[in-house]
Amino acid sequence: MDETVDVIIIGGGVHGASLAFHLAQRGVTPLVIEKSFLGAGATGRSSGLIRMHYDQRTNSELAWTSFQYFRNWEERVGGHCGYVRTGFVQIVAAEHMEALRANVEMHQTIGIPSQLISGEDVQRLAPSFATDDIVWAAYEPESGYADPTSATAALMAAARDHGAQLQQGAVVTGIQVDGGKVRGVETSEGDFSAPIVVNAAGAWAGQINGLAGVDLPLDTWRHDTMFVLRPEGMEKTHPAAIDDPREMYFRPEGELTLVGLEDNNPIGESPDSDTDHAKPGFVERAIERICLRIPAMEGGRLHSAHGGYDGITPDQFPMLGPYGPEGYFLQCGFSGTGFKTAPAVGACMAEWILDGAPSTVDVAVFSPSRFEEGRAVVREHPYQQIWH
Repeated sequence: MDETVDVIIIGGGVHGASLAFHLAQRGVTPLVIEKSFLGAGATGRSSGLIRMHYDQRTNSELAWTSFQYFRNWEERVGGHCGYVRTGFVQIVAAEHMEALRANVEMHQTIGIPSQLISGEDVQRLAPSFATDDIVWAAYEPESGYADPTSATAALMAAARDHGAQLQQGAVVTGIQVDGGKVRGVETSEGDFSAPIVVNAAGAWAGQINGLAGVDLPLDTWRHDTMFVLRPEGMEKTHPAAIDDPREMYFRPEGELTLVGLEDNNPIGESPDSDTDHAKPGFVERAIERICLRIPAMEGGRLHSAHGGYDGITPDQFPMLGPYGPEGYFLQCGFSGTGFKTAPAVGACMAEWILDGAPSTVDVAVFSPSRFEEGRAVVREHPYQQIWH
């Protein structure tokens, strides 16, 4: 098999599907190559949070632009993404109050519906939350969560309706480069030719870079999550939250609450390691912390727990744009926070490929060349490095 297309996208997660969707809408024929099945990697293990709160403006702009897709999914993409509005609360430690205030002001200039609320307000929104340590929090009433697997399937289905192709079960074994330009890829299912190759391979993106002769500081990062069945007597739902003092985030899903922790996340493991089970000790730590924030969870019951892997960069921001051989693009390194920005990133990358520069959001700050140029992305009003 030796087929020629306009653009080859390596990786069938939400980012690969989003790029295929935006390219196909513009009359380009992309081919998505996935070694397993759609959403099998980081996307399928994503916690699915939909929120705009970041301490870096470009990420907030991407999340806000993407939110317009999530809340109008059927009209803008078709199918379903599982978006559920729960509201979102950002809780920070007392020493970060000024940064919190500055970030909310930044979000408001973008147009994001965000506001500062008191601990008493949090208590009214979520009666089960322990709020004695909360002076102020940020609140986004429109935020919530969505289903990453459904969103990816919908994006890919819409892309295929416009001519995109999908090759599943194909492992990329080589990147063809001739005269400093990419020519295509070699896979376990044959060769495919294209003048543009995009690395959207998530936790495997570093391996793909190696095939293209690209050396960048991109590693793997593991993240475990658990689901807890909420006890009877607790409210039927609650806001999603990032709880920095507890180094934790959580959100509802039906009768369950998903919990993830932001510490002790291993760096550098093989992305092919076991993800069917959480690491030893994770569940115990997660239960202890969620019970500190929601004491009623003492009466809850563990439903399940698993792991997942994503790509991570030194500054914990993505690599977006061209790098290395002519025609080679990166759309990876999202460091665990890529799902909520995927629709906008796909639009930006399609513009970069077809128009020479992104216009939906200026994402040049995330250019992969920043590492060799010594200009890591700076958080305007930082709280902390979240994944450690």
